[in-house]
Amino acid sequence: MSVKIIIGNFRLLRLFAIGVLALLSAEHTFGQTKTQMVRIAKIVVDPAQLENYKVALKEEIEESIRLEPGVLTLYAVSDRQKPHHITILEIYADSAAYKSHIQTTQFLKYKNGTKDMVQSLELLDTVPLVPGMKIK
Repeated sequence: MSVKIIIGNFRLLRLFAIGVLALLSAEHTFGQTKTQMVRIAKIVVDPAQLENYKVALKEEIEESIRLEPGVLTLYAVSDRQKPHHITILEIYADSAAYKSHIQTTQFLKYKNGTKDMVQSLELLDTVPLVPGMKIK
């Protein structure tokens, strides 16, 4: 296994761990345990359209976090060596919050506005590995 793959896997694992911690903190904040939905989106963007994609993504994330209480985390990063490879950690209060999110004006604007920019999309549904973890 090459060093680049190990580093890339470590970064993804670290991103996932941060999301799990945010997820658990959100459960504590609400004072109840919920079946939250955690997803990782892996996106490859046309390099020629990367800057436009980043503008659209930033707008969608900021509006979703501000307007939707069920959207707990949308954290996007790009690969250092391949900046057009984007990974987004998505955490929703529950599956109903996710279903609501994908019907919002800001999400539909993002999805329709970037469909010709996205070369591939992989959605990974995940399960938190340390359910009792708290953020300090």
